[in-house]
Amino acid sequence: MYESQSSNLKRNFESERSASNGGGTTPTQSSEYNRFLRARRRRVVSIRLSQVVVLIVILAIWQLAASLQWVNPMLTSSPSAIVSLFGQLLHQGKIFTDTLITAKETVIGFVASMVIGIAIAIVLWWSSYVSNVLDPYLVVLNALPKVALGPIFYIWLGDQKSIYGMAIAISVVVTIMMLASGFHEIDKGKLKLMESFGASKWQVLTKVVLPASVPNFVSTMKVNVGLTLVGVIMGEFLSAKAGLGFEITYGGQVFQMGLVMTSIMMLVVLSLIMYGLVSYFGRWLTKKYHFD
Repeated sequence: MYESQSSNLKRNFESERSASNGGGTTPTQSSEYNRFLRARRRRVVSIRLSQVVVLIVILAIWQLAASLQWVNPMLTSSPSAIVSLFGQLLHQGKIFTDTLITAKETVIGFVASMVIGIAIAIVLWWSSYVSNVLDPYLVVLNALPKVALGPIFYIWLGDQKSIYGMAIAISVVVTIMMLASGFHEIDKGKLKLMESFGASKWQVLTKVVLPASVPNFVSTMKVNVGLTLVGVIMGEFLSAKAGLGFEITYGGQVFQMGLVMTSIMMLVVLSLIMYGLVSYFGRWLTKKYHFD
């Protein structure tokens, strides 16, 4: 809501500026707009500082509780122990190796699920008959707990490929449903206009449906990258011999909570990086197709 109000206020200032004095700016308008910008900057800085303070408080309470034995450090670890272990793993190079393995598996699963999802969503848009036939199956697959498929993938695909199977299984159904829904919500007037000019279905798809679905495509990618990472970690829990998911499982088995927490922290960093890359690509895509 705040962003919407800020955008409206900014547009009002800009329209007033261009309308008055033949496009000039009065001192009053300029000072009001500058005050608005300063207030917005102060709010953003205040939010960021508050977020940092909350994180510091949580870490301080966690460290204090572990140091004073309010909780069992063997079960909860502590920030200082995590930092110390991270330094050791960093020196050994193992933490980067595991992170790169998980990142590679996530990228492959993400790309595969997007390609498969886009292809099936196009088929569902192209043929209403196929869409009606597959709709109940997609609903059931979406509701199915995907972790139940882990042993099946392990038997069918082996230890490594089963990780990709889990990643795709968790993300592809959501991808199909989101994209297919977006394809069917395209302005019917545009479709009829193309048909009135004798456009083929392929031309309608490539000239109207796909370009108009760019915002939905970007939203789907943002959801999909997180789901794919979840699928990779679930696959690593079941069958991996390396990767962050394997380290979490191993640390839990031998009661090394520092290793578990360190791996989780690296997962957080990895997820933020991958989401940031997808968001950057999404902004480029929306600008390219003039949706910014």
